[in-house]
Amino acid sequence: MVPLPPVTRSPVRPVSAAPALAPALAVRFRRATAAFLLGTTILSGAVSAVLPADAIAAPVSVPGVSQELPGSFADLVDRVMPAVVNVSTVQGGNAAPEQRGLPGMPEFPPGSPFEEFFRQFQEQQRGSRPRAERQQAQGSGFIIDAAGYVVTNNHVIDGADEISVTLHDGSRLDAKLVGRDPKTDLALLKVEAGKPLAYLEFGDSDTARVGDWVIAIGNPFGLGGTVTSGIVSARGRDIQAGPYDDFLQLDASINRGNSGGPTFDIHGRVIGINTAIFSPNGGSVGIGFAIPSNLAKGVIAQLRENGTVSRGWLGVQIQQVTPEIADSLGLGQPKGALVADVTANSPAAKAKLAAGDVILALDGRPVDTIKDLTRMVADSKTGSTVKLDILRRGKRETVDVTLDAMPDQPQVAAATQSPDQPGAAQTDTVLGLTLSSIDASGRRRFGLSEGVEGVLVVGLEDAGSGVNLRPGDVITEVGNERVAAPAQIAAKVEEAREAGRGAVLLRVNRQGTEQFVAVPIKKA
Repeated sequence: MVPLPPVTRSPVRPVSAAPALAPALAVRFRRATAAFLLGTTILSGAVSAVLPADAIAAPVSVPGVSQELPGSFADLVDRVMPAVVNVSTVQGGNAAPEQRGLPGMPEFPPGSPFEEFFRQFQEQQRGSRPRAERQQAQGSGFIIDAAGYVVTNNHVIDGADEISVTLHDGSRLDAKLVGRDPKTDLALLKVEAGKPLAYLEFGDSDTARVGDWVIAIGNPFGLGGTVTSGIVSARGRDIQAGPYDDFLQLDASINRGNSGGPTFDIHGRVIGINTAIFSPNGGSVGIGFAIPSNLAKGVIAQLRENGTVSRGWLGVQIQQVTPEIADSLGLGQPKGALVADVTANSPAAKAKLAAGDVILALDGRPVDTIKDLTRMVADSKTGSTVKLDILRRGKRETVDVTLDAMPDQPQVAAATQSPDQPGAAQTDTVLGLTLSSIDASGRRRFGLSEGVEGVLVVGLEDAGSGVNLRPGDVITEVGNERVAAPAQIAAKVEEAREAGRGAVLLRVNRQGTEQFVAVPIKKA
């Protein structure tokens, strides 16, 4: 099977590319790899002037289809197009002299007598040039307030020395950067038009269903305002672009330069911001991604008010609950976020959360995956108190946690220490693992710090058994109880077997990082 190309961001369309699709440009498009674009932001509400029910052309009746399909999007586009803008940037104009290149200068082998001569010549030429050649690029955006606030992608304006916005009527205005948030790829601009501008409000992206019609508007390849249509292909996509990925996947054509443009439903409500495409050739192949409006609303509001984004912080290291871990904990389904470690002096530590707790819900909202918890905590206000439903040692509890602001560099929790075990190392074989208590020899052999205590994995009976452990790992807990000798692990495994469990949960320290591993138990 041929591996698929990675999803990448192509922030903007360089102005140097010809606007007309000349043959040479077409060749460059075919050679391009893994292009992308688009942004992520939105606010609440509906389009400023809500489209009347009869504004869209008469629907087409299709046998077997319960939802009527629009015959045309023309009236909708007429309404929303004036609020969609082109965003242009200039970069590199203030580059330092040593960063200013001189194209076409010859290269020589090391040690060539001409090398020093041309090096001096280059330095003289660089010193005589007042500015580097400026790079221009274009993307998309849309107005969200009559006063001139414009939403676009962070990657469209990142590193720009100058930003300008071209309105639908052709007016070109200088733009000021109000704020940006790289983690969600959002940016907010402000222009002064001297008059109220047409603007858009935002809809509820949670109402968008797979199969619903969508319309995307942007500035592909610098051609100007362009409209494409398609459907919502999927929801909740994680493309590894950031910690808060929750993209809508669309098949509406999205190309270079669409970055920051809006995605509408058939009622003219903005439900997403185009931000990326998955492509082997730089053009649309029907797999595009938009940040849902409900994820972006709070970010835009904070950027407008403060210029920055402050996110709630819990202070835990979490991992996904796998079917094996769920079995070992007695959970019916592999859902929730398993706490692997708690950061010292964090909100979680102050609320007495502990490693081994499984967070099942936040303020009544279910936590199915670790991404759910990450987004919920980030969306919560700093200083607010949230209720966490947790599973602790087989019992469900509710814990109140007051969130702090997320620090730039969250402190890593220190390993919990336990008393040293005297005497020679004890060894045993449990679940196909060769285990040993920790002594000075084991510490030297595997480079263990003095603070790490537990039972050392020194070997595996069957390297191909699939057990996610390796020599040098230290088992610190079994079933949420600390262990210091192989015999303790053997006893806990036997307890789990008698209780009918198919796996036992181990807490493991691997090179200073804490994590949980579920190991299957063979029936006696």
